[in-house]
Amino acid sequence: MATIHDVAKRANVSVATVSRYLNESGYVGGKSRKAIEKAIRELNYVPNNVARTLSTKQSNLIGLIIPDIKNPFFPELARAVEDTAYKYGYTVILCNSDENAKKEQHYLQALTLKYVAGVILTSTHEGYKRHVDIPIVALDRVIDEEIPAVMTNNVLGAELATNHLIQFGATELLCLKGPKQLISSEERLKGFLKAIEGKNIKTHIIESPYEFEQAKKITIEYLQKHPSIDGIFASSDVSAIGVLNACNKLGIKVPEELQIVGFDGIEISEFFTPSLTTIAQNIYELGETATELLIQQIEGKLLNNQNICIDPELIVRETTRKEQKG
Repeated sequence: MATIHDVAKRANVSVATVSRYLNESGYVGGKSRKAIEKAIRELNYVPNNVARTLSTKQSNLIGLIIPDIKNPFFPELARAVEDTAYKYGYTVILCNSDENAKKEQHYLQALTLKYVAGVILTSTHEGYKRHVDIPIVALDRVIDEEIPAVMTNNVLGAELATNHLIQFGATELLCLKGPKQLISSEERLKGFLKAIEGKNIKTHIIESPYEFEQAKKITIEYLQKHPSIDGIFASSDVSAIGVLNACNKLGIKVPEELQIVGFDGIEISEFFTPSLTTIAQNIYELGETATELLIQQIEGKLLNNQNICIDPELIVRETTRKEQKG
């Protein structure tokens, strides 16, 4: 395998000149540039990116830290990040924090030691403080006012979901909210409360992790105690699918006896029976925008927008009624 020394010898230039050419880090004359390019072609030389990383303290690697690889929302988000990074010549390293703040910090430090160019972070906790001196973009969840963020308008989405349930006849609503440490979860609760304000609607609010089995268990126990609930807004599609399974377990007809609206718009939600009415985040646009925002920072470009909020849309399927009651 050819080395940088072989290229220098074939081109009749110094190793330093070849290094400047490869790293675009200084002046290389036109004649020398042509000689180096010819030598690289003739020798089939492939630059040693590991050595280059050690010398520049930066690579073309981007770290992506997500909180739960089992939640279908995050693999879909990761696909958008990977597609976009590849388009710009970057490679993504995926890390799963398991909603664990210590594990998240471990991955941040490890990625920094690998000289990643930047990190896209969906943090597991509120009040995050920067511990590493590399470009960071928060994705899906705001983590710090100094860190650029790309997120969904969660308040609007929850309001759309709740209004849809009320419009189609639900009079006693359960909000299955997400974990309290997540800002996005609290924003969705805020949208739910905004929608019911001033309306004659009986409400219940309980917390559930974004996990199928836990949401199913919590919902079964609650519906057994409150059988008059006829509408549920779940703060994630994963939770909503758990709710749907709970209704099947209890023999509750959906949507005739109880209507359900989820939040996320993951692909799998369309393929359940009945298919899930949901507030669809533009998952691909979220990942794409966050990656482009990070690359702008990496390449030293001025950010036109520090925080980007993308509106979701209501996708009506089979877990809500088609006609208004009465």
